[in-house]
Amino acid sequence: MRRLLALVGIAAVAGLQLAGGAIAQQAYPTRAVRFILPFNPASASDITARLFADRLSARWGKPVVVENRPGGDGIVSIQAFVAAKDDHTLWFGPAGIFTVQPYDHDTLPYDSKRDLIPVVSVSDVVLAVSVPASLNIDTLDQLVALAKAQPGKLNAAAATGISDFALFGWIKNMDLQIVKVPYRDIMQAPNDLAEGRIQVLGTSFAVVQPLLRAGKIKVLAVTSRKRFPAAPEIPTAAEAGYPALTFESVGGLFGPPGMGQDLRQGIAADFRAVSADPIIPQRLTDIGTIMDIQGPTEFAAAVQEQRDKIADIAKVLGVKAAVQ
Repeated sequence: MRRLLALVGIAAVAGLQLAGGAIAQQAYPTRAVRFILPFNPASASDITARLFADRLSARWGKPVVVENRPGGDGIVSIQAFVAAKDDHTLWFGPAGIFTVQPYDHDTLPYDSKRDLIPVVSVSDVVLAVSVPASLNIDTLDQLVALAKAQPGKLNAAAATGISDFALFGWIKNMDLQIVKVPYRDIMQAPNDLAEGRIQVLGTSFAVVQPLLRAGKIKVLAVTSRKRFPAAPEIPTAAEAGYPALTFESVGGLFGPPGMGQDLRQGIAADFRAVSADPIIPQRLTDIGTIMDIQGPTEFAAAVQEQRDKIADIAKVLGVKAAVQ
């Protein structure tokens, strides 16, 4: 009887070893991986995705394809990702695309909390508040004083999404009478700012950087928690005395529902490994972003923090969330 039990035990251990070996061999990925993006080629997200895709392809031994699906305020790309229902098809972009969408649309064809699962944060887009050089002001304090001295005389614009919420939520909280100017194409706004047709602009630092270098505009502050290494002379909003204007545009890779924690942590570890290439952080700085590799738990917390902050601003602005 003891011999029989021993044989059964040996067989069980052997079976576990075989199963463990089979599991170990099921490495990710087993085929090509797709990163679906909400932006056009040559955008900051596109450049970032391709930097990592090239190195991950070499590390994984499988192709990593970047697929641009612009349009519909990012909805087109997310719909394509959700429809795939595949852990080899992932969504790559800033969380602000879908955390703001509920306040820009009456209904949405998906639930971002359910359908987009944080895998790894990759970079933060640096956001900036800028004014024309001709306005002759250098600080947020001076902007506030000017707006209060000339109510309704200043015009402002912001890129759709995080920049819009951050800037106009702050303007509302400060009770400033600044007129919002809508743009069909926000890329026209920096030139209008330089020419003095608008007086305040909230957008990514990268968009205004050429005009800053040309001396045509001034960046009063960045909204990130830390100063941007490429422009260390520019204070953060908190350093300028306005912590309510602090807003970080976190972004990275998202997977489908049911994507396990172990797999997500493994992918995050691979991102961290390839990010050791010094070319990557330097290139990201060049395009106005800061590399920030964080695992799924930390990334999920950052996305939720952004959701909560946007919800608070929406209340201030009197905007209701869409039905999902």
